[in-house]
Amino acid sequence: MTDLASLFLNPQNNAHLRYETLRAAFVDKMPLRDVANHFGFSYGTVRNLCSEFRKNPDMAFFLPDKKRKEKPAPETGKRAADDVRIRRQERILQLRKLQNLSVADICAVLRAEGLAASESTVGRTLRQAGFGKLHRRTLRERFDRVTVHRAATADRRSLNLSERRFTSDFGGLFLFAHDLARMDIDGLLSACGMPGSAMIPAGCAVRALLGLKLWGMRRNSHAMADVLDPGLALFAGLGAMPKRSTLTEYSCRVHPDNIRRLMEDWHGAARSLGVALGKGESFDLDFHTIPYHGDDALAEKHYVSKRSRSQKGILSLVVRDVDARLFVYADATVRKDSRNDQLLHFVDFWDKRTGALPREVVFDSTFTTYANLQKLTERGIAFLTLRRRSPKMVAALQERPTSEWKRIRLTNVGRTFRTPRILEEKVRVRGYKQPLRQIAITDLGHDKPTLLITNQMEVSAAKLIDRYARRMIIENTLADAIDFFHLDALSSAVPLKIEIDLQLTLMASSLYRLLARRIARGMETAKPRTLFEKLVRTRASIQIRDDDIVVTLPRRAHNPYLMAAGYTKAAHRIPWLENRLLRIQLQ
Repeated sequence: MTDLASLFLNPQNNAHLRYETLRAAFVDKMPLRDVANHFGFSYGTVRNLCSEFRKNPDMAFFLPDKKRKEKPAPETGKRAADDVRIRRQERILQLRKLQNLSVADICAVLRAEGLAASESTVGRTLRQAGFGKLHRRTLRERFDRVTVHRAATADRRSLNLSERRFTSDFGGLFLFAHDLARMDIDGLLSACGMPGSAMIPAGCAVRALLGLKLWGMRRNSHAMADVLDPGLALFAGLGAMPKRSTLTEYSCRVHPDNIRRLMEDWHGAARSLGVALGKGESFDLDFHTIPYHGDDALAEKHYVSKRSRSQKGILSLVVRDVDARLFVYADATVRKDSRNDQLLHFVDFWDKRTGALPREVVFDSTFTTYANLQKLTERGIAFLTLRRRSPKMVAALQERPTSEWKRIRLTNVGRTFRTPRILEEKVRVRGYKQPLRQIAITDLGHDKPTLLITNQMEVSAAKLIDRYARRMIIENTLADAIDFFHLDALSSAVPLKIEIDLQLTLMASSLYRLLARRIARGMETAKPRTLFEKLVRTRASIQIRDDDIVVTLPRRAHNPYLMAAGYTKAAHRIPWLENRLLRIQLQ
């Protein structure tokens, strides 16, 4: 009976406490201050409680409030809070004494145990107990307490093609898989002598690097963020993507001779796919300096146009097919003492590769010597370039009477200056036996006349000027290669040898151009970044089945382009995926 009586004498919830408080005030006629002291309330709280009861004198007043969680009586809540605080303090001291944990680690343990406390609370508790600060730990000491899951090793032999379904952020990469399979990329790399191993064959290593290049991924900061994506590894033909050290080590194993043989065979393989890539007759040539910020005694200083200065860098030659609008040749082994002869090296390469000499080559004024221009003429190759101007030559042209200049109209309607004045004449230069045709051009927006020289005597001046103006597109194409393919990213999280990086850029550019030509519908001249944003950059649901792999792309505004190009109807067997059929579907 004593225990039961205590239930009435010691209220345990707010409803019971309100009842006893009001009973003491209205029945026992106790002063409100005495009631407040007896039940642990303030005087104002008791007064407000009595006022509310007078307004609504109903027994429902003592029922629990359903709109808010019933709180324990003040004395009970205070005792519970004290118990929690004592247990928290004991646990803090225990973690420091026994495990020597830092404040941040103690907070994490308390949070997991339901005794959450701020770092300031933990620090204050430790200081009051006489504990000092811990010494600053190294990164290794910090991460020793972190549970690290070891990533899977890239191994071709562990490729799992069992039936399953997963989602990949790299779904658009499989739009290029059909073309790589049709050109037999594995056989092509084997014929070129590209190195490989049982764990990572040459095809898997190159596809892993090519996948990063096709995705326009910034190697300097973003290359390894998605290394665990299963779709990226599947595109390469591996169960897991190689880590950056493996990719760098592979690029160092590739000999420049392997790269040159790959460049020789790649363009022919791309043309064999049946998509028009131009006639291969007219070419733009240019040098590009890739800045190098390391310390290498063999690195030479070259002119960097975007910085308007000379600095250490790797000089590379790039050649662009005008009709195909893509790079067909690249050489990153150019030295200062051999740069003037690179034009002839390209001519020999093209003759050996196709059995025909280029019909026309267009380049800048400082690209080669007049003696090499003579060799081009002797081999029946037309050229178009600028002549280096001297102050004496400019002064002589400015003294020529106005009547000798002729006004022409350029056919390129997009030009701002469409009606320049020209002065044609034949000139002789040192190192060139025959007279050259020189076209002086004014009213092009320049202060000084532009001097165009060529061995093409019958072509109209307007066509020649328009043709040289189109050479400037190679500068824009190089800018795209730097912006999207990150050609200048030598210092990066995945350092690659410049020869293989340049060749990967050439390959990726070709694959994007094949995609553009197949899509057509106004996309023929689209930049790689435009194609990437509209067609390639998309997630996908990938389902691996017994005989095929189905890549389902989500609904996007430009999906009709893929349907019209036949991507949803094509089904090719992929040799590096156990000869499974690859199908592209659209939601």
